[in-house]
Amino acid sequence: QVQLVESGGGSVQAGGSLRLSCAASGRTLSSYVTGWFRQAPGKEREFVCAISRSGGSTYYADSVKGRFTISRDNAKNLVYLQMNSLKPKDTAVYYCAARYGINSDARNEYDYWGQGTQVTVSS
Repeated sequence: QVQLVESGGGSVQAGGSLRLSCAASGRTLSSYVTGWFRQAPGKEREFVCAISRSGGSTYYADSVKGRFTISRDNAKNLVYLQMNSLKPKDTAVYYCAARYGINSDARNEYDYWGQGTQVTVSS
């Protein structure tokens, strides 16, 4: 079983950037597809992006394509989410999640979740 901890959230103005990190313990993160999801107040948790175990394949929601980049460093047991050109609508709690198998945008296919980190984008 793997434990996930997110960090790097904060407050930023529109147009700014943040980099989130997801650190794993318990098991090596390279065994898992890793994804980022987000949940804004009063809304469902939604898929943001995912990365394959090797890092060779990535998958993005249309709403973040071209602005967000997911990457991983398996030697350090870390997955990153670089967020550029942030918009107020990106404001949410961001969650790291892991699953076996292939990239997926389905929330219920992920087995392990972190506690989340808050990202707030002001206009």
